[in-house]
Amino acid sequence: DVQLQASGGGLVRPGGSLRLSCAVSGFPFDDYAIGWFRQAPGKEREGVSCVSSEGTTYYADFVKGRFAISSDITQNTVLLQMNGLKPEDTAVYYCAIARSACGKNYYTDPKASWGQGTLVTVSS
Repeated sequence: DVQLQASGGGLVRPGGSLRLSCAVSGFPFDDYAIGWFRQAPGKEREGVSCVSSEGTTYYADFVKGRFAISSDITQNTVLLQMNGLKPEDTAVYYCAIARSACGKNYYTDPKASWGQGTLVTVSS
C-alpha cells in the first residue's frame, strides 16, 4: 500500500517560514506527480504545488515567489519550503501522489493517494 507521512506544520508569525516534509513509500510507478494541497476552515481544497517525476513543477499563483518544492528521490521525500507566510496561508496541508500530470488539480485524480494533513497556522 502507498503511504505518505507528512510533517513540519506548526504556528508561525506572519512573514515567517516553515518547511513541510512528506515521506512516501509503496508507490509502484516511476511516473508520478507529488506535492501538496491545502484546505482552510470553511473553504474548498486548493492545489498548492507539485513536482513530477520528470522535474516539472507547478505553483499556485498565491504561493509563487514564496514557496519552493523539491524532491529527494533517494530519500523518497518531497519538501515544501514556505517563506513569507501570510495569515491566509493558514490551512491543513496535505501531501498527495498521483500517476498524473503535475498541475493544479493533480491530487483529485481518482487513484491519487493522500497523506494525513499537517496544520499550518500563521498568526501574530
